[in-house]
Amino acid sequence: MTAQPLPEHPDFLWRNPEPRSSYDVVIVGAGGHGLATAHYLAQNHGITNVAVLEKGWLAGGNMARNTTIIRSNYLWDESAAIYEHALKLWEGLPAELDYDFLFSQRGVLNLAHTLQDVREGVRRVGANRLNGVDAQWLTPDEVAEVCPILNVSSRTRYPVLGATFQPRAGIAKHDHVAWALARRADAMGVDLIQGCEVTGFLKDGDRVVGVETSRGRIRAGRVGLAAAGHSSVLAELAGFRLPVQSHPLQALVSELHEPVHPTVVMSNHVHVYVSQAHKGELVLGAGVDSYNGYGQRGSFHVIEQQMAAAVELFPVFARAHVLRTWGGIVDVTPDASPVIGTTPVENLYVNCGWGTGGFKATPAAGWTFAHTIATGEPHPLNAPFALERFATGALIDEHGAAAVAH
Repeated sequence: MTAQPLPEHPDFLWRNPEPRSSYDVVIVGAGGHGLATAHYLAQNHGITNVAVLEKGWLAGGNMARNTTIIRSNYLWDESAAIYEHALKLWEGLPAELDYDFLFSQRGVLNLAHTLQDVREGVRRVGANRLNGVDAQWLTPDEVAEVCPILNVSSRTRYPVLGATFQPRAGIAKHDHVAWALARRADAMGVDLIQGCEVTGFLKDGDRVVGVETSRGRIRAGRVGLAAAGHSSVLAELAGFRLPVQSHPLQALVSELHEPVHPTVVMSNHVHVYVSQAHKGELVLGAGVDSYNGYGQRGSFHVIEQQMAAAVELFPVFARAHVLRTWGGIVDVTPDASPVIGTTPVENLYVNCGWGTGGFKATPAAGWTFAHTIATGEPHPLNAPFALERFATGALIDEHGAAAVAH
């Protein structure tokens, strides 16, 4: 889609309006998913009387606290479908939004260190190909060709026995993605309201008719929750429980280096994943902290373990210095797949439970959530991810795809 001209704002990318007394739709959470939902409500459904409420600042949560990896090589049909839709949207999104947010399709390697890893990797490649997702199985020598700085020696503690490879996968600049979506949504009339915390819900019987906020009462025809790690807190305020646990997830970056790392490398067994950002810093991530919490920080022992794992895979990184660390709050469901759809409360919709896969899903999450809010019915891509599956048992177990945070 060709981007339409934007209004000229010489001093800012979007307006900073006061909240109005009512909207057709209120979205809670101005991260990637909330902004993408507002964008597609306006673009795909012509619904522009929309407010996106953010208790802090726009993209101040997980959207700017992740490691920017984009891929679609998930195992199950339902997951592959929604993530592949996301990847196809990513491929056209810079032109659609008229914003270069540095989307780089440099590929993702998932390393295999055991025979079980090999079996799972080969199975995943077969499943991906059946679902039209680009995927390859690489030998250790082929892995070395893709990423020459990776240690593929057979004398290591966990030798690389092979890897899956998705060439179309890659990274993007996360905060630029948020700014691009915010600018486009604002241009179509959406109000982006920062410093506006939702403290409760207005109800008429079992139906939500608005929200209580730190900036006053706002009535709404429909309300969509896109608050990631705080989704369970909001659900409790609305009178129901979500099968979601929130955990801190942290990452770190090094100081700037010349380009040395050409792709993204992930290892569930050694438990680290590494890419190199456009400016030159090495970006390292690992698994979630095991305890529940809402702090945007993590534990020192996780940092220590992920650095040791990175040096084991990439000896060349031994002299790199850590520049900074940060944490996000990931919301995890029992089957490691998201919830996106209706709730027990009429006119209230929820998009949560993406765990460590939220950033890569951003455009598809917004596309399907906007459809669900606009029509009252799920899009075919998000229908399998209904909240009811935890009662029916129709789970979509993607723990294998999300064993390490990425």
